[in-house]
Formats: sequence, structure tokens, C-alpha cells
Amino acid sequence: MNKVKMAQKLVELRGDKSREQVAVDLSISYSSLVSYETGERAPRDEVKIRIANYYGVDVADIFFLT
Repeated sequence: MNKVKMAQKLVELRGDKSREQVAVDLSISYSSLVSYETGERAPRDEVKIRIANYYGVDVADIFFLT
């Protein structure tokens, strides 16, 4: 997994929504979302699925970019 591309895609998908709102909607902490969007770390598989479903995309479209 390319964390830089993952981070860019997450920020792109979030669009105009605030990090706070997305974190609440996904039932994750704000700090976790920030760490994903900055490429510091990748989410667990369960959270990857929640994020993909939230944005209406396939998991691979976010987390398995080459």
C-alpha cells in the first residue's frame, strides 16, 4: 500500500466535509482520521471497509493504489 497515495485519495474524497464530521460519521477518532489523511498510518481492515462504504467507493480505489 502506498500511504502517500492513500492519504491524497482520502483528502480528495472528503472534499468540503470537515475532518471532525467524517470522524464522527465513521465512529473513529479525529486523530486517527488525521493519521490516515497524512499517511502516518493505515487503518485496520474493518475501518478501511467503513471508509470505502462511507465514500461509496471500492476499498481498492483508496487503499491499493499503485
